[in-house]
Amino acid sequence: MATAMTMTLDQLVRGQQAVIVRIDGDRALRRRLLDMGLIHGETVTLSGVAPLGDPLEVTVKGYRLSLRKADARCIQVELPR
Repeated sequence: MATAMTMTLDQLVRGQQAVIVRIDGDRALRRRLLDMGLIHGETVTLSGVAPLGDPLEVTVKGYRLSLRKADARCIQVELPR
């Protein structure tokens, strides 16, 4: 049985999709990310990266969000099998 590959959201390659498995960080950060729709089990796609690498643009639930790279490191994702 193969195990799924997990990583943080900032490690995805542009255009790559993954499923959110956990959100770390302090309470305020977790609340803000949850309010934006970044919840456990949701599929997220890395849509773009700014020229200097920060911020990242992600697509979730059909809309685009800009996230700081530091915040994206708090989101654990799993690549689809």
